[in-house]
Amino acid sequence: MGRDAEPSAGVIDSQSVKADAVVGSDSRGFDGGKLVNGRKRHVVVDTLGLPLGVMVTAADTGDRAAAQVLLRQVADAHHRLALVWADGDYTGSLVEYCLTGLALVLSIVKRSDDMRGFVVLPKRWIVERFFAHLMRTRRLARDYERRTTSAEAMVYWSMILLMTRRLAATRRRLQG
Repeated sequence: MGRDAEPSAGVIDSQSVKADAVVGSDSRGFDGGKLVNGRKRHVVVDTLGLPLGVMVTAADTGDRAAAQVLLRQVADAHHRLALVWADGDYTGSLVEYCLTGLALVLSIVKRSDDMRGFVVLPKRWIVERFFAHLMRTRRLARDYERRTTSAEAMVYWSMILLMTRRLAATRRRLQG
């Protein structure tokens, strides 16, 4: 798409999903904010909405705690990454940790207090579109995997399908 293959910016967010009965109690939890008993998918995507990192935890795991681990993994794998946008759940000491420990700028994108109803927030829509793509894969509407590593692999599998469709569409446009 005319961009550098190595990303310099990304977006981080999490999604809570209900877990099936086969999911063990050691990897499931209750997200009090969303009222979901299950797991939480933490993702970092690039500006095209392609995954840079995925981590699945129990739903009661805090976003900031999971973000420290995930952002460390993503920063180690993608050395050009310098800026990550996030929502208000990622404020506090995480911003300073990213700057001093990872050499990343964590920019918080907040809703204005005077906004009513649904509003598209700059850069945050990219990761929300990523979650929408995941929900189009029926298998990911609920977490059926026994292990968190299998759940992470299912997210990557779903995005491989999306990426191959994008590549095929680009190829058809170039040939047509």
